[in-house]
Amino acid sequence: MTTRLPFGTRAVPADQTRVLRAALDAVRRRPAAFDLDSTILVNKARQARIVREYGALRGDRRLAACPPEAVISWDLRDTLRLCGIAEDEMRGIIPALRDFWKARFFTSEYCKDDTPVAGARDYLNAVLERGGEILYITGRHQEMGEGTLVSFRNAGFPLPDGKDVQLWLKPRLDDDDDAWKEICHARLKQLRGIAAAFDNEPTHVNAYKRSFPEAHVVHLDTDHSRRPVEVLADIPSIHDFVMEPG
Repeated sequence: MTTRLPFGTRAVPADQTRVLRAALDAVRRRPAAFDLDSTILVNKARQARIVREYGALRGDRRLAACPPEAVISWDLRDTLRLCGIAEDEMRGIIPALRDFWKARFFTSEYCKDDTPVAGARDYLNAVLERGGEILYITGRHQEMGEGTLVSFRNAGFPLPDGKDVQLWLKPRLDDDDDAWKEICHARLKQLRGIAAAFDNEPTHVNAYKRSFPEAHVVHLDTDHSRRPVEVLADIPSIHDFVMEPG
């Protein structure tokens, strides 16, 4: 299947409050699963910091001034373009910048810079207020745990307590994200399933719906890996966690 819709065009803003409230109504004394990157956390500041540091190292003022707004996808070429780098220059920059990026992006030190998705803090707290449980289920690996908790504290998110709030990190960086999510699904089935799940990756929200057809599975229409997978038709999309009053 080919992904045709650009980021942000699948979600229907008028439906967002209804979708979020329906999931809240389902979580009483049951878990809700939340992915992290591009679901409840924004990593644009993390990525921009890496580009700025690379620019400073190379003496390139354009890159050294990279703002978070220049990060519009996972393709570094998009960021370079918005920083004023011409197409013919990119070929000489991308290989070294990509290595520089990879060495830093998946670390605790850099993920401390992540910021919350709009409305995420209040929504997570509402889950607990309804008597629900929070499972942060992420493709981040164990060594990113400390920095992840720093970003949680900065965002005002509920912190893992081993009971009502848990953080599930994959063991190693090289572990496949899809395989890790499958392991998590099997673990959830052995427990008592989930009431709701939120994720930005089409592959992962589809897998949640297939594993837990009765759950309120919600797609965050932010960004994703650009794999050619469509979100299942019966899975709603939202832009963020902001709800209308009432």
